[in-house]
Amino acid sequence: MQLQHSPPTASSSWLVLALLLITGLKVYFASKLDLYSDEAFYWLASTDLSLGYSDLPFMTALLVKAGSNFTVGNAFAVRLLFLILGSSIPLLIYWIARPINGPRAARYSALYSICLPLGGFLGLLAVPDVPLVFFGLLAIGFFERALRTNGLVFWLATGVAVGCGLSTHYRFFLYPLAALLFLILFPIERQQWRNPRLYLAISIASIGLTPIILFNVGNQFSSFNFYLVERHPWEFQADGLLHILKQAALVTPLLFISLISVIFHLYRGAKKGDRSAALLLSFALTNLLTYTLFAPWADSNSTSIHWPLSGYFPLIIALPATIAELEQWGADRWTAASTRRILLSIPITGFIGTLIAIIGVSSQAYHAQLQPVVGTGILSNKMAGWKEFASFTRELLNHEYEGAKPVIITDNYYTAAQLRFFGLTDVALTLDRSKAVRDGRITQLSIWGMDSKALPRFAGRPALYINEDSTLLESDKIDLMTEMCQHSSAIRFLQFLDLFAGEKAFSFYAIDSLREKTTPAEQAKPCPYPIIAWIDSPPANGIVEGDVEISGWAYSEDIGIASIELFIDGMRVQTLDYQIARADVVEVRSVQTDPNSPNLGYGSIWDSSRHEPGTHELALRIVNNAGTEQFYGKRQIVIQRR
Repeated sequence: MQLQHSPPTASSSWLVLALLLITGLKVYFASKLDLYSDEAFYWLASTDLSLGYSDLPFMTALLVKAGSNFTVGNAFAVRLLFLILGSSIPLLIYWIARPINGPRAARYSALYSICLPLGGFLGLLAVPDVPLVFFGLLAIGFFERALRTNGLVFWLATGVAVGCGLSTHYRFFLYPLAALLFLILFPIERQQWRNPRLYLAISIASIGLTPIILFNVGNQFSSFNFYLVERHPWEFQADGLLHILKQAALVTPLLFISLISVIFHLYRGAKKGDRSAALLLSFALTNLLTYTLFAPWADSNSTSIHWPLSGYFPLIIALPATIAELEQWGADRWTAASTRRILLSIPITGFIGTLIAIIGVSSQAYHAQLQPVVGTGILSNKMAGWKEFASFTRELLNHEYEGAKPVIITDNYYTAAQLRFFGLTDVALTLDRSKAVRDGRITQLSIWGMDSKALPRFAGRPALYINEDSTLLESDKIDLMTEMCQHSSAIRFLQFLDLFAGEKAFSFYAIDSLREKTTPAEQAKPCPYPIIAWIDSPPANGIVEGDVEISGWAYSEDIGIASIELFIDGMRVQTLDYQIARADVVEVRSVQTDPNSPNLGYGSIWDSSRHEPGTHELALRIVNNAGTEQFYGKRQIVIQRR
């Protein structure tokens, strides 16, 4: 597999520049971004180190703990070791490729690894894919050297690398599976089954299964059930057939086509008895074919995005030799210059893809600055706003609880983790049942005593309840508030936090004293249910002129609506008439305890001619009888003259 022709890439100095640029961007943005929900959970796990957790073995939590020891409550510290491991991937690629293809081609392989968007992205976030790929590549490199030299140190290192990988994630199983298939299917290597050093490596690697086995045996095999049964629909889904197209887009089309060519190149080499070709082909196809065949029956979000990443790196190692063949093939049919320009576009488009991936995710660090430019509903805020949330919560705690740390209860586990991360409380519980179950973490929350079953343990203590309203449906808010009212002697609304024009919003409620769960009839009264409303007229983006009817309905169970005001472009215009009979709303919405029922409608005439023609923002400010106010129904309307 020695490289015979120089592939159309720049010199090794470009490798250094590309590596420095990508690493610099990752370092910068890793220091700016708030923790992602998964990262916050892994940080939480790092505060209670264990051999295994409900969704993963210990390695990710251990790496988070090691980085966090440098400084407390710092997102960059959480990511530090992941950043180091992820940024070392091109060096690992070079280390693996050098004895296979020589130092020159190895440098090109390292450069191409940066041009694989999801690969170049590795290390920006503290996620298990980073150590999974790192230990996977280590295992490949040591295994190749062990086969070639039969050196004891390489067999021992192979076992250690595989053991560490198995202690990282269930998906690492595909690496030892690929090695076994290679030793079975490649005839020349079947002699290794008589090599005692192979069994020594297998024995060492098997130690990495201990965390997974111990956790499952001790917890009714909940982790196995999640990954093998509950997570996936196990029914054919036609959109799974789009897996290849999604991967081509993520890898970048030109690079994806090139990697497909590498597969055929490796297959030809393996048939001729090339051990390295067979080895790389085994690791690539075991990963890629598993997820391709699995996609129509699996969790499509995961299999279509990052899971196949491990299968591309073995192909990257062999890519320069394939590019050299393509260059010779093209030069025989066209000019050498035009062929090189075409082939040069492969790493260029891939590198641009890596930059887009890093900058696209990292744009959340500047959400507040970018939102006025790109508009609402465009940027994600999963890694934005948590510092502002923590600051707001800290001030509220100081004001309401005079610096004491009450029990804090949240509607989702990642908010609870963020509260702990910022040191706002020692006791954070969550009512989360949907996302925690979907992410395979409900068992772990129960083990930590953070789920709703732990609430009775804190009976008699004051508490703060926080809803992340922007992630909840109205029905979810009502169900959650009902549960909290059944656990409270008295509960009242405190404040509302609105970030990024409502795209990230929280409600805060003070609980005088927690208690054992009661029946609905005995729950705290009044229960501060959310305000529910609807605008019948005018519609969003509607064109209006002259006198315009503003109508709809609103209610607040247990409390009732006090007033509804019309706002145009953020300015109060008029108060709307309320308590118009709407028996249809009572019936359809099953309104039961609003004191205004059935008079839940509002309606007034607004003279739009008092405003300049053009696009304006309309919204309602709704205030209930407890003094809670909510802006509702923000929409664009167009005013025109008669």
